[in-house]
Amino acid sequence: MKEVLAMENQTLFQAFEWYLPDDGQHWTRLAEAAPDLAAKGIRKIWLPPAFKGTGSNDVGYGVYDLFDLGEFDQKGTVRTKYGSKDQYLQAIAALKENGIEPIADVVLNHKAAADYTETFTVVEVAADDRTQVLSEPFEIEGWTHFTFEGRQKTYNDFDWHWYHFTGTDYDAKSQKSGIYLIQGDNKGWASDDLVDTENKNYDYLMYADLDFKHPEVVQNIYDWADWFIETTGIHGFRLDAVKHIDSFFMKNFIRDISQKYGQDFYVFGEFWKGDKTANDLYLEKTDYQIDLVDVKLHQNFFDAGKAGADYDLRTIFDGSLAQNHPESAVTFVDNHDTQRGQALESTVEEWFKPAAYALILLREAGLPCVFYGDYYGIKGDYAQTDFKEVLDKLLDIRLNLAYGEERDYFDDPNCIGWTRLGQENAQPIAVLLSNHSANSKRMFVGENRAGQEFSDYLGNCSDTVTIEADGWADFPVNEGSLSVWSVK
Repeated sequence: MKEVLAMENQTLFQAFEWYLPDDGQHWTRLAEAAPDLAAKGIRKIWLPPAFKGTGSNDVGYGVYDLFDLGEFDQKGTVRTKYGSKDQYLQAIAALKENGIEPIADVVLNHKAAADYTETFTVVEVAADDRTQVLSEPFEIEGWTHFTFEGRQKTYNDFDWHWYHFTGTDYDAKSQKSGIYLIQGDNKGWASDDLVDTENKNYDYLMYADLDFKHPEVVQNIYDWADWFIETTGIHGFRLDAVKHIDSFFMKNFIRDISQKYGQDFYVFGEFWKGDKTANDLYLEKTDYQIDLVDVKLHQNFFDAGKAGADYDLRTIFDGSLAQNHPESAVTFVDNHDTQRGQALESTVEEWFKPAAYALILLREAGLPCVFYGDYYGIKGDYAQTDFKEVLDKLLDIRLNLAYGEERDYFDDPNCIGWTRLGQENAQPIAVLLSNHSANSKRMFVGENRAGQEFSDYLGNCSDTVTIEADGWADFPVNEGSLSVWSVK
């Protein structure tokens, strides 16, 4: 591997996709992949949820027991989809040995697959307006009693009851599904200003929804976080579904975790909303302690891929976190929620994926995240070929060349470009992408590069470009293509 700069670019890798095999070997595969990923400049890895879910095939978001990392016989399995607790700890150790910080996917919004039902009072609310009550109070039998009998109080002796939740979605008595708001002292959804405003109040998402106003709930989450971090040696959290979780709790939780485990304990969240005002407000409410995934940029990539030549590439960053809060943005092209067959399906068109990755990997703004499904491919009914060859090249450019001043040439709706002028020993690069016909753009790479010959690192253009005396040159790009030019 080439010698890299002292302040090297950071790259995050999402180390799973939705349709991985239920074979319990994923932690082992990641441990084996650690040296190769580190050599590509991956410095942080977002691991899938490691906790016991509804069964061995649960991707991890139907979380049952946060204290079971694949150690106890619960929900018909000891291991999780990804393996055993020992394999998880071995994978974390292997990643750290290779200079990669492991980030845990943490699901705090809800609990699934309770052990017993309980009888309690609810009102039914409208799905599209959670503040609209549809019924008088009535009793249901809800799945809200969690005893974790397979764990037998190991690590933590807390039992969950109906009063630890704000709502649920199934009445076992009537065998009817709905959205049921639990009644009682100090019950109710989180305040409207603390959760997303979709459906008037988007506190409730699925399963049994945790009540973050309840002091026992808050204490249990803090107890779990201490146990989990100290048990695993994890280096950060990716917080799931944060727009559904009380932002006051979230602000305090992140603050307290950072104070205890250091500012280097990295936290980012899934705030799935492409609205600039909503993102601005959430960052403000959480005191900018959390980075957010750049949903708007992903949506722009999706739109650009669908529209082809009709998309104005000059607007590709409009409304994005990369544009408005680059220091708080986790940029991505696709993830487990956007892949084909999922609820948020919005898979970026394959012809545009290399350009989209160049737009996050070869620029200054944000922490870019490479998706497992794009890197290794996806098998099964929603199969996708891998982009490993081009991603390896882009990752190599990011690690070794994408440094220094950034100059943009966003002056054509169908062809945009930028240069990175390099620093220390890093050569400059000139990046050009087209969503229409072949094109070229005059861009500056520095007078000190006069006379040097540049070639397309990606091999899409076979020409060479000679830098003129004033540091400028005309760089070409093929139809609907991407080129990254650097010293031959």
